[in-house]
Amino acid sequence: MRHRVAGRHLSRTREHRLAMRRNIVASLFEHETIRTTMPKAKEVRGFAEKLITLAKKGTLHARRRAISLLGNRDIVVEKDGEPAKSGTVIGKLFSEIGPRYLDRPGGYTRIVRLADRRLGDNGQLVLLQLVTEEKSSGASGKKKKKSRKKKAAEPEPVAEAESDADEVSEELEEQGDVQEEQQQAEEEVEQEKEKEKEKE
Repeated sequence: MRHRVAGRHLSRTREHRLAMRRNIVASLFEHETIRTTMPKAKEVRGFAEKLITLAKKGTLHARRRAISLLGNRDIVVEKDGEPAKSGTVIGKLFSEIGPRYLDRPGGYTRIVRLADRRLGDNGQLVLLQLVTEEKSSGASGKKKKKSRKKKAAEPEPVAEAESDADEVSEELEEQGDVQEEQQQAEEEVEQEKEKEKEKE
C-alpha cells in the first residue's frame, strides 16, 4: 500500500528524477513554454511555482536558494551561426519572470493538453506554459477579475502631462471668463434696480 507516499517515481531513480526536474524547469524558464508528457508536467509544476515565488522576493538569500535548488544554467542563443551566451536561467527568473507576477498570488503555470500523442508509447502530450496576462478587449463579454492587491500607479509620459496641464489651464480660463460675465450681469441688474428706485 502507498499510504502517505507523495510524488511520482516516473520509472527513474531519485537522482535521475531530480536532474530531470531541474532540466525541465530550467527549460521552462528559458523558453516560457515546453512540450512534455502529462505526468512530468504535473510533477514539475509545483517546483516551478516555488521558484517563481522565491524570485518575487528578489533578495540575495532567495537568489542563492534558487541557485541551490535549480542550478544556474547558461542561456545560449545562436548569433551569426555561432552559439553565444545571453545570460543565465536564474538571471532571467529574477529579472523578468519574478517581477511579472508581483500582483499575482499564485498559479504562475498552466498545462494545456495537445491532440497529438508521443510516438512509441502513445503518451499524452501537453504544453507546460508560464501564464501571461491577457488583455481583455471591450468587445468580449467576459468581465475582468479584480486583482487582490492594488497596482502601482504608472507615471504618465511628460508630453501627456503637459497636454493635460494645457487642458486644465484652458478650463480654468473659461471658468474665469464665465465668472466675470456673471459678475457684470449682476452689476447691471443692481444698476437697473438703483435707477428704478431713483425714478420712484
